[in-house]
Amino acid sequence: MEPYPWNHSRRFNSYAEHIKKRFGGRVQKVSVDAGFTCPNRDGTIGTGGCTYCDNRGFNPSYCDLQKSITRQIEEGIEFHSLRYRRAKKFLVYFQPFSNTYAPIEVLKEKYEEALAFPGVAGLVIGTRPDCVDDEKLNYLASLVKKWYIQVEYGVETHNNETLKRINRGHDSSIAEDVIRKTHELGISTGAHYIFGLPGESIDEMFHTGEVISRLHLDTIKFHQLQIVKGTKIEQEFINNSSTFHIFNLEDYIDFIIRFIERLNPSIVIERFTSEMPPRFLTGTNMGIIRYDEVLRRIEEELKKRNSRQGLYYA
Repeated sequence: MEPYPWNHSRRFNSYAEHIKKRFGGRVQKVSVDAGFTCPNRDGTIGTGGCTYCDNRGFNPSYCDLQKSITRQIEEGIEFHSLRYRRAKKFLVYFQPFSNTYAPIEVLKEKYEEALAFPGVAGLVIGTRPDCVDDEKLNYLASLVKKWYIQVEYGVETHNNETLKRINRGHDSSIAEDVIRKTHELGISTGAHYIFGLPGESIDEMFHTGEVISRLHLDTIKFHQLQIVKGTKIEQEFINNSSTFHIFNLEDYIDFIIRFIERLNPSIVIERFTSEMPPRFLTGTNMGIIRYDEVLRRIEEELKKRNSRQGLYYA
């Protein structure tokens, strides 16, 4: 038996180890762009999107709307095969924008095309909490009988004032309710959070952690705020940078360790930070550093402090 509740030797509940244990080996995500948009862009609840949002820097080069989902998967597997040769199974990641924002017939066609590809073991579906309903969730629950299905909600924060400020178009109660419903249907339930949103103090970010620990979440991603060129938040930052808490690397490592020390140890952590090509960014407060190196430093610091996820979780 390993010394931690998640039964492996890393000092946090690692997604890589969780997936390896579930599938018996490495599984690689392959992103696709299925051509969805967002109700916060098309005028349904708003226009212009969230103030920080720009999907360009997160879309791999093989994702192209001119290509079918099948073709994107083929090219994605080829793209990853040089680096991850041990991966024999794949999860298709519907990544850009809100990937449940379409009629159920459209969703079925796109998801089932992906699931029909040889070697695909399931789907990871990125979306907004206000873009699912009972019909869509029940359909996804029916797929769980045969495939791994994970829904990843962009929640970002549980501070309702911040949600208004960044133009999310919904409040935190919607996210909390849909996370509960998704979990109860047996669908792997994930969420995404951003640290450093305008107006939020460190104490408010820690309060978000208290809320997270009460939710029925299986997986989680963390992301330091990055100021992307051309977004509305860039102009806000230029006009009033004092209301932002932009982390440098050392501060962020200290913060994220203190954050996960209080985090429910049952929640699997998928990422601690995000990375984006520097050409998209206004400033690079954490420096030009790859995620693998940030992760290495976080794990080194956890060991140095003899700490772990959930150490102070009550």
